Amino acid sequence: MLDIRYVREHLDEVIERLNKRGEDFSHLRDLVEADEKRRSHIAQIESLKAKRNEISKKIGAYKREGKDSAPLLKEVESGKAQIRELEEKLDELENHIKNTLLNTPNLPHKDIPHGKDDSENVELRKWGEKTSFDFEVKPHWDIAAALDILDFDRAAKMAASRFVVYKDLGARLERALINFMMDMHANEHGYREILLPYIVNETSMMATGQFPKFTDDAFKLTDERGLYLNPTAEVPGINMHRDEILSAEDLPIQYVAFTTAFRQEAGSAGRDTRGIIRQHQFNKVELIKFATPDTSYDELEKMLENSENVLKALNLPYRVVEICSGDLGFAMAKTYDIEVYIPSYDTYREIGSISNAEDFQARRGNIRYRPQKGSKPELLHTLNGSGLAVGRTVVAILENYQQKDGSVKVPEALVPYMNTDVIK
Repeated sequence: MLDIRYVREHLDEVIERLNKRGEDFSHLRDLVEADEKRRSHIAQIESLKAKRNEISKKIGAYKREGKDSAPLLKEVESGKAQIRELEEKLDELENHIKNTLLNTPNLPHKDIPHGKDDSENVELRKWGEKTSFDFEVKPHWDIAAALDILDFDRAAKMAASRFVVYKDLGARLERALINFMMDMHANEHGYREILLPYIVNETSMMATGQFPKFTDDAFKLTDERGLYLNPTAEVPGINMHRDEILSAEDLPIQYVAFTTAFRQEAGSAGRDTRGIIRQHQFNKVELIKFATPDTSYDELEKMLENSENVLKALNLPYRVVEICSGDLGFAMAKTYDIEVYIPSYDTYREIGSISNAEDFQARRGNIRYRPQKGSKPELLHTLNGSGLAVGRTVVAILENYQQKDGSVKVPEALVPYMNTDVIK
């Protein structure tokens, strides 16, 4: 959530930067006007309460002296009515301001590329050569069907479309990737391993910025407590320290978590309907960081490198792109996407996003740190990144490691986890 004081003091700059997202945010001028009224109402209420207290003292004195206090009592009642009216208006203004800020995205970092959509994202680098074949390339769903390791029909029967059953070495490949990624991030990159709830509450969804903007993408439980299936480990991970004050000497704090994620994919009808690129349920290894404002962008680069290392170890060709302003996620100030090469598409597809939300989520979740002992708490910066999306890594392996005889070679780094060097 944006700081209303910053919006008030830098209104033109805020509108200009937010407009780079491709929408018109001139309505924030009305927000600032509402905030001015709010502050005016607060001042009036405080003045009336102070006056009421003075009159109350006079009433006591009048009664002790035997004077008629009826006019003063009438004035007190009139003041109470004024206060009630102003407080009602204040509540309306504060709700309007809060709802507007909750629906306003983060400010894009000043240095990110300006563009209208993902077609204007900027490629920063590539790693590895595109995989070449001397036979006709098959898409991963055909490879999996021939090997009988993914079953979409039975998943649709037991659940719905966009679910899948992993079988045999397909199931083992998914499990092997989870263990491989968790081991690398915990043992080599120094992340603290955590296992998080798969169910989160509405406050948690608000804190990370999923709500209220993306309510339609969430799976809500029929539970009076207002619970939802976890859409990404970012939600429970960031909320680990909601309403807490951390010590600067403990920062950065970095976690790695595996979760199954659940999304309605309400805004992606008709996209990637075949295969496992876009599912309602998918596994992901997530990286979470809490950092001081002066170090968060260094930590972002480290997180990006950590995620890239997974693809390097698996010898999968990929590229890194910087997300432009028009394609930037709601809560993020800056994002890198890692895109892996998918032969059947003959293009690169997103397999991980690495982002810095700066203090946007920390303000919503009241996550602070104390720079020094005894100093005033300040908002810290939150970062999250895919380390990586497991299902999409399965896709990349099936397609890049497919063999002419229909089998799939297992990447060398996964052989100890798979106990085989080929899926056939």
